Amino acid sequence: MTKRVPCPPAPGPLEAYAARFDDLFSTLAQRRGFREYLAGLLLPRDRNKTLTCLAGTEPVVGAQHPAVQRLQFFLSESTWDHERINARRVELLLADPATAPHAGGVLVIDDSGDRKDGTATAHVGKQYLGSVGKIDRGVVTVTTCWADERLYHSLHAVPYTPAHHFPQGRNDPDFRTKLRIGAALAREAKQAGVSFRAVAADCAYGDQDGFRSELADAGLPFVMALKPRHGIRARGDQAHTPVDAARVLAWGGPWDPGDWHAVPRTFRDGHTETWWAADATPGWWGPDGTTRLVVATADPATLPAKATWYLATNLPRPGGPREDESRHPAADLAEIVRVHGIRHWIEQSYKQVKDELGWADFQVRSDIAIRRHQTLVNCAFSFCRHAWFAPPPLPSVDAEELEPHGPERGNSRVPPAPNGLLAPGDPGRPWLVGALDHAATLLAGVVDRAPAHRTPDPDQRPRRRKTHRPLHPGLTNHR
Repeated sequence: MTKRVPCPPAPGPLEAYAARFDDLFSTLAQRRGFREYLAGLLLPRDRNKTLTCLAGTEPVVGAQHPAVQRLQFFLSESTWDHERINARRVELLLADPATAPHAGGVLVIDDSGDRKDGTATAHVGKQYLGSVGKIDRGVVTVTTCWADERLYHSLHAVPYTPAHHFPQGRNDPDFRTKLRIGAALAREAKQAGVSFRAVAADCAYGDQDGFRSELADAGLPFVMALKPRHGIRARGDQAHTPVDAARVLAWGGPWDPGDWHAVPRTFRDGHTETWWAADATPGWWGPDGTTRLVVATADPATLPAKATWYLATNLPRPGGPREDESRHPAADLAEIVRVHGIRHWIEQSYKQVKDELGWADFQVRSDIAIRRHQTLVNCAFSFCRHAWFAPPPLPSVDAEELEPHGPERGNSRVPPAPNGLLAPGDPGRPWLVGALDHAATLLAGVVDRAPAHRTPDPDQRPRRRKTHRPLHPGLTNHR
């Protein structure tokens, strides 16, 4: 067997993480490209993280530079398998005690879209895009995220392909809806060994009876949000919607709560609030049915729209007739509210992978290149998690080890981008230098300041990149 040529190490602690993927790459060029791509994603920039930005060249005249072309080939033409890379990334998360998912966490399913022009790019279609808050041309990706009250990890991501990309449209055997993709990703997370209390999703998924049934048939517990006016089959004298079922619950005030039970909620900034939760009975649903409707609100008297949750779950009620026969542990009202509260962490993860790591900044067209870019962004995010909890020691590399030792494909002596193509001038901010040495701080400031109950939705903001501010009041020298 030909001896492998040692790869030039990545900067700082990134090398120890990148080396764990080396056996999945067949050539020196692939291992080098993996390191260069992650380093480019992690370094702070004032512009979108396109390939020229990742390579550190000018956005126009640097497009043809060899450093940019190497990354382009690595992303679009090389032979590495992005699914194996992501599987290794998830394995590393599971193996690390500091990041390993546990049975009290939540598996969140969601999708996020970003605008992309033209018609030649894979997965582009006219559809609702959360990043602009309207229907427009863009790419939507279905994702899963594991989260608890302490941290969260991106797990899997699959772009949704609109029906017009298939010869037979929606009837094509290869066409998959977002719901089918989401259910498949939930099963994939379970098969990968990810532990969680329940699958959570917003009303775009929870309102679909077939989606909930598919999760139940796969043996997965769920807590799904519903729209207040979601229709439920019922007799004429019964409540047909969640909000109607909530309004018939008895409530006499905090000192006479009737059907409601106090549920304390603790937010990440330390303050607590008292919410109220109750099992409601719309139509065939009920506390002891196969599907429970749990209503949680800050005010049972008025059921404010922005502070009321209508949740469908297949977790049995403690002490109910389904507790013994169910394959899932029983969950009281406080547990149901806790699970759904954790769901909002996926919005925070979008904020970081999009604003900090360039999730939507790719300028490639093929399906494989888009999937590889998303995989590499998730690898960069996971590296920050590993560095945050257990900063690895700097690797010691002997210069002689970098000399070629065999005929393996690739050249370890690839020159960097010339100074004439690097962004000229003084960066003006000292925190642009040495960011990889402080990867733990890239996410720590944002996480420490984020509320656990609700985070600003990045999909409601325009995709105009602004000058970055420090992520934490005390972090003025590092991004």
